Amino acid sequence: MKTLLVALSLCLPLFLAAPAQALDAGIDYLAVSPTQGTQAKAGQVEVLEFFWYRCPHCYHLEPELNAWMKKLPKEVVFKRVPGILNEKWIPLAKAYYALESLGLVDKLHGEVFHAIHQKDIDLNTPSVFFDWAAKKGVDRAKLEAAYHSFGVSSSVMQAQQMTKAYGLSGVPAFAVQGKYTTSAYITGSNAKTFEVLDALIAQERKGKAKR
Repeated sequence: MKTLLVALSLCLPLFLAAPAQALDAGIDYLAVSPTQGTQAKAGQVEVLEFFWYRCPHCYHLEPELNAWMKKLPKEVVFKRVPGILNEKWIPLAKAYYALESLGLVDKLHGEVFHAIHQKDIDLNTPSVFFDWAAKKGVDRAKLEAAYHSFGVSSSVMQAQQMTKAYGLSGVPAFAVQGKYTTSAYITGSNAKTFEVLDALIAQERKGKAKR
């Protein structure tokens, strides 16, 4: 229990009240230095969400995040990245990438959150995760093979490197075009975070239009 409480303390508080304020570097977002590369194509803007399945703030953010994603301009490329702040976060990062490799994220991403936070199922244990997924109709053997695959291990390593490169100290957190990071810990609320993201996206789109 003590270990879990320490880990959960790394999840940034998402529901702090804060007055409305103008978008400003160092207040509503942080500039990333050095800037990170993106996989966005010309004319696109990349937005990353760093999360951890056991983080309650990430879980409670999901409905608002999903609603926001539906309104994103077509030029915006949204991608989830399991944040990895210590070795104990790796198993669920592997779980995410195993689901992704089998094309099951859209179907089971929310279900993983629900199982952990509503059903109190320890999906951090690989065998429990495999058994749980099998009950959801997933081929257990394929999932286990994916979980232990080189591809998933490589993705996890990259996620670790990205978490460090963006200077993150907790989740959920967002990165825009490899240049900026923001979170409710910085902005003061979920609603303000999405306002900041919209403004940063608009800024990047405007900049691309000029080039």
